[in-house]
Amino acid sequence: MNIIIETAKQRAKRLCEEIQRKGKDRGLLIAFEGPDGSGKTTQRKLFKDWLAGEGYSVTTTKWNSSKLIKPIIKARKNMRSITREEFCLLHAADFRHRLEQEILPALVEGKMVVADRFLFTALARDAARGLELDWLLHIYSPLYWPDIVFYFSVSPETSGKRIAATRTPKYYEAGQDVTNIDDPFESYRQFISRVIQEYEALSIIFKFITIDAEAPIYDQHLLIRKLFQESRERPWPQWNEEAITDWATMIPRAREAGVGS
Repeated sequence: MNIIIETAKQRAKRLCEEIQRKGKDRGLLIAFEGPDGSGKTTQRKLFKDWLAGEGYSVTTTKWNSSKLIKPIIKARKNMRSITREEFCLLHAADFRHRLEQEILPALVEGKMVVADRFLFTALARDAARGLELDWLLHIYSPLYWPDIVFYFSVSPETSGKRIAATRTPKYYEAGQDVTNIDDPFESYRQFISRVIQEYEALSIIFKFITIDAEAPIYDQHLLIRKLFQESRERPWPQWNEEAITDWATMIPRAREAGVGS
């Protein structure tokens, strides 16, 4: 009896074809992006609850939450000894681990994946620290692009006021590693201005859906629902096949994964 062994590329091609055949009924990756204090986490929670109420199978992934990498990042941050390149590489490792272990498996099962921050958080923060965008994109390759990116636009002043109303910005959050300013609030004000500039540039390059984060909370939520329904008609980004192929090659038992019904 002849046994046909499916290669990683064949598995990846099969998975991609199955995802494409499902059309608008496939699992979507929906990213909520924006600076601290923009209210994206609140909107992400409201949106996830609404999706679940509509009968979707939903999972959430949060920035810097890999059980494998997060403790390392926390320890290094506590020492305040991370260079800007190491800051980037550690968060890239966290991102890659979650992409392989959480995000891609959920997507091929047909789930909706709601990301509280995604790749663009790294691009904005690391570029604000002076690293080149081309280098950053290379570090995060192969890239898996979200189906929808909601970008919560807010002014540096509003971001600073919202953060100051609840807590003192942490050392790296305030960008004190690059501003060399002792006052965390003043450092945050200067650093978040750079981050927002990078976000605004990324929003044009990668065609984010911009949400006015200073509008009433429920108005934002209703708009997100509407825009989500409209965006479901978008075709699956075929350039994501490279990331699927890489995942199918590197992850044990990935060949057993299938697209959920």
